[in-house]
Amino acid sequence: MNDTTDDKKTDADGKRTLTLKRSGGDKGTVRQNFSHGRSKSVVVETRKRKFTRPDEKPAGGASLAAGVKPRGASSASAPTTPEAPKSPPPAAARPAAPKRPRSGVVLNQLSANEIEARRRALEGAKAREVEDRKRAAEEAKRMAEEDERRAKERAESERRQREEEERLAAEKAARERAEAEAAKRAPAEEEAKPAAAAAPQAARPAAKRGGDEDEERGSGSPRRSGPSRADTPPRPSPRRDDERRRGKLTLSSVGADGEGRSRSLSAMRRRQEKFKRSMAGNEPREKISREVQLPETITIQELAQRMAERAVDVVKYLMKEGQMMKPGDLIDADMAELIAQEFGHTVKRVTEADVEEGIFDVEDNPEDMQPRPPVVTIMGHVDHGKTSLLDAIREANVVKGEAGGITQHIGAYQVEKDGQKITFLDTPGHAAFTAMRARGAQATDIAILVVAADDSVMPQTIESINHIKAAGVPLIVAINKIDKPDADPQKVRTELLQHEVFVESMGGDVQEVEVSALKHTNLDGLLEAILLQSEVLELKANPDRTAEGVVIEAKLDKGRGSVATVLVQAGTLKTGDIVVAGDEWGRVRAIINDRGDQLKEAEPSLPVEILGLNGTPQAGDKVAVVESEARAREISEYRQRVAREKAVARQAGSRGSLEQMMAQAANQDLAEFPLVIKADVQGSVEAILGALEKLGTDEVQARIVHSGAGGITETDVTLAESTGSAIMAFNVRANKQARDLAEQSGVEIRYYNIIYNLLDDVKAAMSGLLSPERRETFLGNAEILEVFNITKVGKVAGCKVTEGKVERGAGVRLVRDNVVIHEGKLKTLKRFKDEVGEVPVGQECGMAFENYDDIRAGDVIECFRVEEIARTL
Repeated sequence: MNDTTDDKKTDADGKRTLTLKRSGGDKGTVRQNFSHGRSKSVVVETRKRKFTRPDEKPAGGASLAAGVKPRGASSASAPTTPEAPKSPPPAAARPAAPKRPRSGVVLNQLSANEIEARRRALEGAKAREVEDRKRAAEEAKRMAEEDERRAKERAESERRQREEEERLAAEKAARERAEAEAAKRAPAEEEAKPAAAAAPQAARPAAKRGGDEDEERGSGSPRRSGPSRADTPPRPSPRRDDERRRGKLTLSSVGADGEGRSRSLSAMRRRQEKFKRSMAGNEPREKISREVQLPETITIQELAQRMAERAVDVVKYLMKEGQMMKPGDLIDADMAELIAQEFGHTVKRVTEADVEEGIFDVEDNPEDMQPRPPVVTIMGHVDHGKTSLLDAIREANVVKGEAGGITQHIGAYQVEKDGQKITFLDTPGHAAFTAMRARGAQATDIAILVVAADDSVMPQTIESINHIKAAGVPLIVAINKIDKPDADPQKVRTELLQHEVFVESMGGDVQEVEVSALKHTNLDGLLEAILLQSEVLELKANPDRTAEGVVIEAKLDKGRGSVATVLVQAGTLKTGDIVVAGDEWGRVRAIINDRGDQLKEAEPSLPVEILGLNGTPQAGDKVAVVESEARAREISEYRQRVAREKAVARQAGSRGSLEQMMAQAANQDLAEFPLVIKADVQGSVEAILGALEKLGTDEVQARIVHSGAGGITETDVTLAESTGSAIMAFNVRANKQARDLAEQSGVEIRYYNIIYNLLDDVKAAMSGLLSPERRETFLGNAEILEVFNITKVGKVAGCKVTEGKVERGAGVRLVRDNVVIHEGKLKTLKRFKDEVGEVPVGQECGMAFENYDDIRAGDVIECFRVEEIARTL
């Protein structure tokens, strides 16, 4: 909390700075804390106590000073007074009290809105506290019920376990009794056998044994002590001994036929466990709610596994809902989310786009940020001197390399002024490159609007202003060509006011500099204005992180492969880094600056060409460094798949529904002009495609069969032949094999180096596909006076030309009561007995129609001529 009486402040560097004290009191801020970690800064102003007489009604401020709480104010917003409130608010809702100044009085000067906001906040906190208590009570009640239910389940399980043990013990005791009875019956059965069956030798031991027993019973000899023979349990027979050994696995038991075998201990244990599981299966299991991650598509089997449910249950649920599906069927994320929620689970949606997380827009630590050069875009109308101005700044003749003196591509260069570097992006001014100019404005920090002093504001100047405003970058106006005799810089300033560009000389905040690219006039002033604007912006970047940037331009070079002009925006790009640019990836083999020098690394705001990409990216794609080739390949494959799906969706959308296809088949009025467009760089391709799209009408349009950057190959010629297309080459050439194939197949290849010529040729060719305009010219009217029926000729009308003239071979209409009855051609036109070519007004003639005889006296014959006029776009 700041001291309310302290009139000193500290800046970001920790230095003490002096500030002016407001009249009437001193202000400070108090951090007010609410529940759930929310806080709010409140302005507290300290004023001197205003004493009022008892008969005077205190004002709002006095009531606050006297400790009177205004209506609607909560205890959290009450000022500090000598009398403490009786019921203090909760600790979570009480703000920290402001430090009492030396005057001894603290006045919270609060507006009605703040008081109402504090009251609402306190009421909300109390309501949330009541809701939390209620929720905690419900949770405790639910936990108690859950514990009670679990205790009942444990008691029931223990009871069933005891009953099972008692049952098993009873079965074991019954089995032992049955075995003992069987053992007792065995000697009696042996004695009951016929004596003839016994061997003679068996009689003697038996008799001897019987005599011994009698002797033992009658003699009372002390040799054997203890219970009598009748009391002792019978000696186990060999069969009983075998029964005891049956639980063990021996060779004899394996080779025997299995009679009389009992279950092993392991089998008994398995049987008991199975019985317990069957008994537990009848009870409802406790439901466990899980967080299920759902991709965009998933099989039912995999969804069941992630929910820890049986796939059969999921299929049953779908059958109840009327969906007959198998566990291996694919479902989308929406249906999977409904199923998971029905089974009591929560859902977390994940997409394949997560593979791109952590690559772009990485937040940097403010402590690691370092100043970087500004990126300046030069924009303006065509032929207003943008490239010549940059040429004068770089002291290199760039404009000579452009066809017709017109910039066809985005150029990126870096210059140095007083030890500080400035990066320039030169964008074309032609209207066809609007998309490229917009992309240049979005990749820049400062925009320079070049306006010729003799031409003033032109249409593309207005477009540039709109792009700069949309990009939200500061603007510097460069009034060029002030060396010309008809230059009028003041007119430029005045016309810029109409488009809300207020320069400093007119009372605005936009810097304007008068320069002459031809005479190298005041170029230093322009660079100083750029550096001044960059100091205001405080442009910074972290050079010690992985590089990130944007593709300014990309092309396919025959000797070097795919070459991408990249503007590094953050980090440092090094040779050997693995980069992803759009849906292409590769390892950086070489880094080349605008002067053709090879670099080992590129720092922020440096435009460079990089070699080593697998393909040619699109101009405007983002570039980022990744850690491994596997990650780069994964991102590239994902983006290529998305691009293919979008292309398929566009084709499907263009095909439309069956009704649309039938309507198009019935009405084939739309003519298409198929083209194959090849250019040197991707930006030129985009510009040509945009311009051709604007040329199309409802009757004819250009259909781009294929477009791309690079030279013309045999594949392009084959594609053009199969589709009946023409190949438009912009700043590229066909190799020998492609030229030979084009000559053999009759495919036309046209070469251009200026975009105007290409568009004019395409426009003329598309105009030839337009259906000619049908223009009708009125010739004259003739009234039927009499109808004659002539043999072998039919009905002939005797007419008088009342207006204009009547020509043979022209079109005629038969009008009866101002209604057209028939339209056709004249079969004959005679004057007296001679066939004539035309009959002027006021003369009579005879006329007969082709294939029509229903003519009457009083009808009017209108004669007209139809002309077809070629149309143009």
